[in-house]
Amino acid sequence: MELKNPIIISSSSLTDSVGKNRKLCEAGVGAIVLKSLFEEQIMMEADWLGDPNMYPEGSDYLVEYVRLHKLGEYLTLIRESKEACTVPVIASINCYHDAEWTDFARQIEEAGADALEINILALQTDLQYQYGSFEQRHIDILSRIKQATKLPIIMKLGDNFTNPVTLIAQLRANGAAAVVLFNRFYQPDIDIEKLTQTTGDIFTSEGNLARSLRWTGIASGAVSGIDYAVSGGIHSLGGVVKAILAGASAVEMCSVFYKQDAQSLTEEYLVFLKAWMQRHGMESIEQFKGMLNTKDLSGVNTFERAQFMKYFSSKES
Repeated sequence: MELKNPIIISSSSLTDSVGKNRKLCEAGVGAIVLKSLFEEQIMMEADWLGDPNMYPEGSDYLVEYVRLHKLGEYLTLIRESKEACTVPVIASINCYHDAEWTDFARQIEEAGADALEINILALQTDLQYQYGSFEQRHIDILSRIKQATKLPIIMKLGDNFTNPVTLIAQLRANGAAAVVLFNRFYQPDIDIEKLTQTTGDIFTSEGNLARSLRWTGIASGAVSGIDYAVSGGIHSLGGVVKAILAGASAVEMCSVFYKQDAQSLTEEYLVFLKAWMQRHGMESIEQFKGMLNTKDLSGVNTFERAQFMKYFSSKES
């Protein structure tokens, strides 16, 4: 996809309606990722309606009705957003099985989406978990969906992999067009007075950017032929530049757009980016994309430093 600028609005409630997407487009963003359709949510609602005490045919009918209704609403959002927006509209699915989405991927393409982002976000807590099976699930889902559609497939990864680089190489080999680093887990917290589990901060902070920069810098230096986007922690105006220097082609942003008007915020980021490029003699993003990834650090690989002693061993007190 050709983007007019590297700012992409992440899948969220910011992008769950045509009206919101139209305003984001008018604000000048480069692309929009529609709010995700969650396989888990659809199946939970369907199971709740599928009363086992009913006739099997009736139960099956309700389950299929819920599924088709949710999918139909999402396809309508794609069509109407495409009509209202002049920037790429990216559909988004949050799934964990490889069998449910093959037909739907075809319908997403027919509805006019410019690309499809796949989220497979889950914690592996099973005591009998087999090493590598979660990574293999990503590859299996990607392969099945690639058989059904010609859309570019973007894989948005969680940050719970031992070695994202190996997985990214496999995803590229199986036809992924891009990866996004990283998806954000639900943030738990504990209320010590009510003695209950509760929700933590739903927004990212500037501190979340370091992990995405590290793995974008490492992976983009090791695995070429696939695009990268940084997600999580883009708050300061320089965050977009940092992501591109690390090897990203674009950034996915969300939290800051909840806190500030999209029109003024987008303009601030783009003005800063243009001014920075002019100061450093850059005429295009391609000129500095990946300039500071691991392949171009002359052997001084700060992205792979994991121990504080390595940072401070040469410092004098």
